[in-house]
Amino acid sequence: MSLENLLQEARTIEAFNGAPCYFPLMSGRYEVKPGMMPFGSCLSNGEADQQVFQIDDNFSHYRQAKLLARAERLSKYYQTCNYSKAVAGAIACLIINRLIQEYQNHFCCQKSTDNTWIFHSRLTKETLYLDADWELQQVQGSAVFPPYASTLDALAAQMQEDLTVICRAVNGSNWLSAVHLCYPNHWSAEAKIGKDFATIHAPVAGMEKINRRADAIANTMIDHKPMVRFAWGLGTDTRLNHHPQAPSGMSLSQWRGRNFDPQQPRLYLRIERQVIWGLPEYEAALFTIRTYFRDCGVVKKDLVLRSKLHAAIESMTPESLVYKGLAESKASILEWLDALSS
Repeated sequence: MSLENLLQEARTIEAFNGAPCYFPLMSGRYEVKPGMMPFGSCLSNGEADQQVFQIDDNFSHYRQAKLLARAERLSKYYQTCNYSKAVAGAIACLIINRLIQEYQNHFCCQKSTDNTWIFHSRLTKETLYLDADWELQQVQGSAVFPPYASTLDALAAQMQEDLTVICRAVNGSNWLSAVHLCYPNHWSAEAKIGKDFATIHAPVAGMEKINRRADAIANTMIDHKPMVRFAWGLGTDTRLNHHPQAPSGMSLSQWRGRNFDPQQPRLYLRIERQVIWGLPEYEAALFTIRTYFRDCGVVKKDLVLRSKLHAAIESMTPESLVYKGLAESKASILEWLDALSS
């Protein structure tokens, strides 16, 4: 596998037309909070704000990044734990229904006389044959290696989102039951699978207060109407895959990134749009993660956005700066933001 390919970077939203544009730090503060709002809330992006899955002109790059991650080692990026047949079927049905509803020109799904399903993507030219329970039986038009391991694995390769599924037991406990994470932002599917909400988020600086309500938040994800939230951080590249473990043959320092150079400044907002879609009848929820990048060299030219970004970085606690990888570069980043020239 080419290490050069693994290091390829995605385009920022400024680099092409039609991408939804988000700036989730207009408060001017770095805050660790649930921040959930009703799904479909108008955020000035028209139809895109009504979509669970957002497909744009960057699709081919996002797909290639997923295929490269899968080829490196599928289990590094895809894990399940007590992911029941019923829940898996419900999640697959939800994903397919949303895809064909949101992108009739890209996807179609036909039901056969024996209650099996044929799902086709015009983007990838792949056809998935599923049984009556939405389990993957066969794939046509695909040269993907390794072959798709499940319906969730196959569907994840048709979109630009990462996918996770949280489940709830009869006793009220919750656990991460499935995760397809080819664009990890310094966390690992293998390290999180099977764990509950509080344990998953324990390493996040500033999560202590939220984690005291972890079970209630998990219940809201499952029982509430669909919601959307945003998370953000800063990076010095636009590579989608920032798994904490570097690929074989690459140094961790080269792979990790987050090395701000004031002499050759590159800084990007890494923004995650996260959709939570509860399936209370199955005691589960789908959680999608769509990653975008905004060029801070462009952001800083807008006086309002620059001031909000500057204030948000200033507001970070020492612990948050360490967690976000900004402890050593905070001062130089703020100085660069304040400079008149880019």
